[in-house]
Amino acid sequence: MRLRTATALTAALLAFAPVTANAATTTDAATTANATTTANATTTEYAATTAGAPTAATLTPTYPDPQPITGQQIIHDPTVTRLKSGGYVAYSTGGVIGARLSKDRVHWTDAGNAFAMPPSWWYEYNDTADPWAPDISYRSGKYWLYYAVSSWGTNHSAIGFATSPSGLPGTWTDHGKAFTSERTDTWNAIDPALIRAAGKLWMSFGSYWTGIRMVELDPRTGRSAPGAEVHHLATRPDAPYAVEGPAIVRHGRYYYLFASYDTCCAGVNSTYKIRVGRSTSVTGPYTDSQGRPMLEGGGDLVLESHGRYVGTGGESVFRDRGRDWLAYHYYDAEDNGVPKLGLNRLDWTKDGWPHVV
Repeated sequence: MRLRTATALTAALLAFAPVTANAATTTDAATTANATTTANATTTEYAATTAGAPTAATLTPTYPDPQPITGQQIIHDPTVTRLKSGGYVAYSTGGVIGARLSKDRVHWTDAGNAFAMPPSWWYEYNDTADPWAPDISYRSGKYWLYYAVSSWGTNHSAIGFATSPSGLPGTWTDHGKAFTSERTDTWNAIDPALIRAAGKLWMSFGSYWTGIRMVELDPRTGRSAPGAEVHHLATRPDAPYAVEGPAIVRHGRYYYLFASYDTCCAGVNSTYKIRVGRSTSVTGPYTDSQGRPMLEGGGDLVLESHGRYVGTGGESVFRDRGRDWLAYHYYDAEDNGVPKLGLNRLDWTKDGWPHVV
């Protein structure tokens, strides 16, 4: 979900986004309590890195603006893919997993929702059946959509999943829960992201609590493998451990863990930013370019607030025509803090670190 406050996000998505089947309830269940917790957090900021090279802490890094886009720009926690049939689809928090379509990755149109109605089991986790932070992928001849259902301030959470032959909204079949967490657990089962590695299927996830985790999935069922270990990938030194929303990609011989840090969902007051570390093993340990472990608060800056683009985060990474792209949301400081879609191409330094272009 990217632990969000109801005030800024609800106002943006409900006041400006197209009306969807669940729009009236889409974000009020999203985390209000954790915004207060996050605001009180003591965070340790490390020197920024630009283009993979360390930058002096006294200098302000510069970032390119996102690719210009038109049409329906409002979005939160986007996951994007290029469809086998051509064109692009983006799913997001909001509605019954809100959908956008584009023919050229530039002009986007509202396309309703992944589902016409919320699956009944969602109500076990919040009163409004409000889904968060989806992740789309393609394997075994079909599209897979993982998403989270929870309530603010709790880790009584579930990651569900659905499949579709086309990836288009309205074609998804829900298959129930893939993985859950309870209040006795030290992790939070939200913000899923899938990756295949070494012949196995893995799902990273997590938000606050003890940070980013990973579990192996059974590729036949799409659910967590029986008795699977829950690996620990990233956290912060101090409570409330404000790191969430992982995305893992392979480049060369490394796996790269992207994650969102600090305060989301406070409009122009958001401090969300994206950091990255890498490992030769998908289960870690992940370190940044200075060798700092992500389990100890390390992570190179990839993108943060700049100009009108405030609180960059809720990221995912997708492949398009041989290039890696970073999709994320930002709060538009020139449009009342409305959350909008950001797209930047990722390039890689000679020593293998990503930067936005």
